[in-house]
Amino acid sequence: MPDGASDRESTDSPPAGPADRPEASPPRSKSTSDALHSGDESPLSFQGENVGEQLQYASDETLNEVDFGIVKLDDEGIVQFFNQYESELSGVTPEEAEGRSFFTEVAPCTNNRLFRGRFRKGVRRDELDETLTYTYTYRMRPTLVDVHLYRDSSGNNWIMAKEY
Repeated sequence: MPDGASDRESTDSPPAGPADRPEASPPRSKSTSDALHSGDESPLSFQGENVGEQLQYASDETLNEVDFGIVKLDDEGIVQFFNQYESELSGVTPEEAEGRSFFTEVAPCTNNRLFRGRFRKGVRRDELDETLTYTYTYRMRPTLVDVHLYRDSSGNNWIMAKEY
């Protein structure tokens, strides 16, 4: 909204009286999809209920505004999206990460049975909802993070990470 703009439009006509107003309908609660598409404050939180499913509806802008790392991978582990928090945490820019293998080129410290093994197993089963505490070590001092690996109902794979 421009500086000095008001939430109300100004008109020269007097305010509508009760007879001029349309009948009010009861307030409708917003679905996750509505909230994420409307530009409202992001309901995404690292510990939030259904956060994994909410990611598929969120805009890139919303995904970049959260206070935890978000990486979207295809089934082979190629980075499709790398948010700003993850970039700042890892020292890898989104441009460096996107289109590259997360496990061998972007974060080789995750190329092991504990991390990549869980990812691959979840992709094979078409069901991934794993949490773990992990230490990132690539391009940074060792950093303890909580990690949530998730595969949503549309088949998108997500890695969420929050510094411990």
